[in-house]
Amino acid sequence: MKRVWNSFLIAFAMFSKIPVPRADWDKENMKYMICFFPGVGAVIGLLVYGYGKLCGLAEFGTLMRAAGFVLIPVLVTGGIHLDGYLDTMDALSSWQPRERKLEILKDSHAGAFAVIMGCVYFVLSLGVWSEIEEQVLPVLGAGYVLSRAMSGMALATFPCANKKGSLGMFADAAQKRVLITVLVLWMLVFGGGVFFLDWRYGLILLGTSLGVYGYYYHMAMKEFGGTTGDIAGFFVQVFELTFAFGVMLGGKFL
Repeated sequence: MKRVWNSFLIAFAMFSKIPVPRADWDKENMKYMICFFPGVGAVIGLLVYGYGKLCGLAEFGTLMRAAGFVLIPVLVTGGIHLDGYLDTMDALSSWQPRERKLEILKDSHAGAFAVIMGCVYFVLSLGVWSEIEEQVLPVLGAGYVLSRAMSGMALATFPCANKKGSLGMFADAAQKRVLITVLVLWMLVFGGGVFFLDWRYGLILLGTSLGVYGYYYHMAMKEFGGTTGDIAGFFVQVFELTFAFGVMLGGKFL
């Protein structure tokens, strides 16, 4: 039981800036870490919902409201997934051979394409969230959980492009059968919750999940020969923005 608790602590220490008691980052304690990864998304979803309620009470303007929605995930995670998105965009934009792309992923310097695509991401996010209505915030909150559950599923099922990287270490430490079972439960509970709230948004979620996850697998295998921690972060960011965009369009036409 202590090992499971330590895995929980390590998950929040690794994937968020939420203060938690310290636990040793050894192989045994990290066995079940990814099982708790979606829990960080649940915290983000609750904060987004709470901020939406606050905006209504305080009568914040559209821009202030949207800025908060965009920044909450970054502040909670410390930008760890955004860093992966930027590194991956830098690598993809280089049009270099696979080995060179993997080197770019590990490079701590930000290239021009990382800066450009980071600006594109935030501008588009701000525009999307400025159109989001309060009643769909629970639906979008579930998306933060599902993006992390699917990212963890990729860890358990995709080849690792860099066996010595952090993602390879997690794959070695994780008991994959337990990991897959727990992540499926996360997806069933929160995905089912979206269908319960509104089946139409559930279909948007299903389409987003299949489309972005399929693209993630194809891109990772073709360009890198597998996934890495950075590419997993790229998936989280792309999924969340794509889902928000789909929900925004759904609100216009449903």
